[in-house]
Amino acid sequence: MKVLIADKLSKNAVAALAKLGLDVEMKPDLSADNLPEAVADVGILVVRSTKVKAATIQAAPQLTLIIRAGAGVDTIDLAAASARGIYVANCPGKNTNAVAELAIGLLIAADRRIVNATTDLRNGKWRKKEYGNARGLAGRTLGILGLGAIGRTVAGMARGLGMNIVAWETILPHTEPGVTYVDTPLQLAAASDAVSVHLASNPDTKHTVGKAFLDAMKPGAILINASRGALVDTAALRTAIAEKNLRVALDVFENEPTAGEAEFPDRELAALVTATPHIGASTDQAAEAIAEEVVRIVDLYLKTGHPPGTVNMCSKSSATHRLVIRHYNRVGVLAFVLAGLREEGINIEETENQIFAGSQAACCSMLLDQAPSPKLIHDIQANPNILHAQMSACS
Repeated sequence: MKVLIADKLSKNAVAALAKLGLDVEMKPDLSADNLPEAVADVGILVVRSTKVKAATIQAAPQLTLIIRAGAGVDTIDLAAASARGIYVANCPGKNTNAVAELAIGLLIAADRRIVNATTDLRNGKWRKKEYGNARGLAGRTLGILGLGAIGRTVAGMARGLGMNIVAWETILPHTEPGVTYVDTPLQLAAASDAVSVHLASNPDTKHTVGKAFLDAMKPGAILINASRGALVDTAALRTAIAEKNLRVALDVFENEPTAGEAEFPDRELAALVTATPHIGASTDQAAEAIAEEVVRIVDLYLKTGHPPGTVNMCSKSSATHRLVIRHYNRVGVLAFVLAGLREEGINIEETENQIFAGSQAACCSMLLDQAPSPKLIHDIQANPNILHAQMSACS
């Protein structure tokens, strides 16, 4: 099987994948536009920032697995992959510390205006009076939008700075010690001296930080986004910076370039904020951890056919009935059952067959989209190779 790595990945990971007997090709300069030309014979595709559009999936008849070498999968067309029966897996948690460290760094940099001070010094300007005026972070309140692994890590680091923590999550866990939960993003905005954004990016969270949120923030407050650019309404942010004197630090942007080297189109916004070019996960530690996880996913996929970390499986089956068959472990037994289901136009949503010790008997469980007829159940129970058959409605 051929593996195509369309972004930079650790050389150790490339070597480990080759040891699994795979044909590994690394092309880190591929883009979303020319990726379809490179996937005709690819079985496993590994990407980091390169977008995988429907055109790529349609151009890859042998593709069975896409691995996002990171956490978010918003750069991959999940609907197109699911329609073709292609697994999409990611590597959550491996870059947690890296992103959290940058978020805290941006927080401090925004409070102390480190970038502006450095720029002035490089231009020969000593402005101690100007930059000696900062509020400081100890005793202030940090609001965290999204208390997943990264958000929790940021909370722990911020508590180490003496900050108080409030949080909002789409599903509130109410279990993180030292965190005060609020019911809405607007409540968080109003309660916080600084806000750090760590939500997943999806249609429901787009522009969570919009005009209403920014209006609710305190004048002079700090906003950090090291998650996804789509979470913040850029137009509303520009207005809030001008009208409320917000101090903003961004690692991500709406419509940001996907290439490693490119022109940045929004110089006007960059002049208003402290900014980095989407490097939150880009540390050597995170890169090695993600690379190791990619190898683990591929290894288990080759051994079991089921890649860990899959994100595009059906969350709830549409099956209405379960058929459980205990049978002798012999050739043709299940084929007999499948033939009967086919004749009645019944689709199998899920199936699992487990072999008992000694390999003489097995138990097969099938989730079906409709109930078999009484006649088919009778025929199945009458088969001498079937020990017992039971059907029940799915709850």
